[in-house]
Amino acid sequence: MKTYVDIMRELRCDNDLSQRQVAEYLHTTQQVYSRYENGENELPIRHLIALCKFYKVSADYFLGFDIGK
Repeated sequence: MKTYVDIMRELRCDNDLSQRQVAEYLHTTQQVYSRYENGENELPIRHLIALCKFYKVSADYFLGFDIGK
């Protein structure tokens, strides 16, 4: 089962974005965003919501709850 960090990385790569670009959208640093993608820091809810809107996906998808349906 994919984790949200796997899905977060896939969405970024599928959209040809750098970590820096996504970090700027979230008003954070590339280093902090990298820690989210590596699972070192948990993703705050405000960033989860922002990324779902940015990528136009549901929170269920982002969190891996509706993968493979």
